[in-house]
Amino acid sequence: MAKKVVVKDLLEAGVHFGHLTRKWNPNMAPYIYMERNGIHIINLYKTAAKIEEATEALKKISASGRKILFVATKKQAKDIVAEKAKAANMPYITERWPGGMLTNFVTIRKAVKKMATIDRMKQDGTFMTLSKKERLAVDRLRAKLEKNLGSISDMSRLPAALFVVDTTREHIAVAEALKLNIPIFAMVDTNSDPRVIDYTIPSNDDASKSIEAIMSFVSEAVIEGLSERKSGGDDSDDEEGMEKKAKAPRKDKEARPAKKEKAEVPSTDEEDVKDMKEAQEPVRQKSKKEVLKEEE
Repeated sequence: MAKKVVVKDLLEAGVHFGHLTRKWNPNMAPYIYMERNGIHIINLYKTAAKIEEATEALKKISASGRKILFVATKKQAKDIVAEKAKAANMPYITERWPGGMLTNFVTIRKAVKKMATIDRMKQDGTFMTLSKKERLAVDRLRAKLEKNLGSISDMSRLPAALFVVDTTREHIAVAEALKLNIPIFAMVDTNSDPRVIDYTIPSNDDASKSIEAIMSFVSEAVIEGLSERKSGGDDSDDEEGMEKKAKAPRKDKEARPAKKEKAEVPSTDEEDVKDMKEAQEPVRQKSKKEVLKEEE
């Protein structure tokens, strides 16, 4: 059972501190409690309610076996998000957001597969057949790919949801998710627009303590969803389960009845056939003139 959100814990972590009043976004007004010393104060009761709403939805997604992509490239958030995402066994982006990560996912997957190809070259000895200069170039490429895409190497398809820290900074990731109708969960500060976010968590997205406090609730919910899935043993929505379903024969084909064969005409005696022919003969022998005369 995930721990309950306590407002006092959020207060101690500094989740209530917003941005300067001159930098605020008017759409965040419903989540602002007051202004103090030129800084907006976030209403933590609304934050607590939004955390519970978001964690419940994240728990359902993880329980279904789908992936949640965590995005946080700012200095004070990247280490915390990477640690929590690893603990929950979820993909994450903490370096530069690769343009087209979602909208051009096929190309990104090719870059990830290139890492696997280089690893195979090193294992089978092909790598050593290259010249020294080529080996250095390949090593640099491998290190670069590992830094930028190593954390998403296990993500074989588009994520079911995005969790973003600071939507203003990660506006490209948000735009790509919106284009593909991927649900967005986000820590939204007073200088950001909450209208484009599906699950808004109004909170301080600059302080490391605040980020860690929110991420602890999120990661626990995801881990709990995964544990429920393991205990349930249901693979209906998992990637492997979906592949098995695709390969399995369709039941509706088996259930379809076989095509009806033409009914066999019962055999008749020769005399019966002769009588039927004789009965039809007068009708066949009538000409058009005879028919007209009968009508007159």
